[in-house]
Amino acid sequence: MQRQTSLAKEKDIKRQWYVVDAKDQPLGRLASEIAVLIMGKNKPIYTPNTDCGDYVIVINAKHVALSGDKIHNKKYYNVSGFAGGLRTRTAGDMLSRYPEEMMERAVWGMLPKGPLGRKMVKKLFVYAEDKHDKEAQKPVKYEVKYGGKR
Repeated sequence: MQRQTSLAKEKDIKRQWYVVDAKDQPLGRLASEIAVLIMGKNKPIYTPNTDCGDYVIVINAKHVALSGDKIHNKKYYNVSGFAGGLRTRTAGDMLSRYPEEMMERAVWGMLPKGPLGRKMVKKLFVYAEDKHDKEAQKPVKYEVKYGGKR
C-alpha cells in the first residue's frame, strides 16, 4: 500500500501571531527559533516550497544579548556600489542605533533566499522596546526554548 504525501495548500494554512521577548536572549539562538516560526517548520503541514509559517513580533530588540566580545569585534557591512562606498559598523553600534535592523539581518540570514524567503521575511515585525502596534491581531506570547541568562 502506497502512502500519499500531503502538500500544504494556501487555503489550508492557519496563521498565528506570536510575540517574542528578546530581552537577555542570545541573538543567534533567538533568530533561529524565529526563523523556524516564520517558515512554519514547527507545524506538521510544513512544505518547503510553500509559505506556511506564522507572523512574529519581536519586542525589546535593543536588549538582546551577544556572547563573548562580539559587541566590539563583530562587523556589519554595507556596500553602495560606488568607489569607496563600503560602510562598516560594529555590533555595539548596531545595537545602540539600529537594533531592529540587527535582528532583521540575523533572521533573514536563516531564511531561504529568493522569492519565497522575501515573502516570509515580511511576516517579521521588530521593535526596539516593549511597545508594539499589533495588539489588534491578538498575538500569543511565545516562550523561547533556548538561551536566557546564564
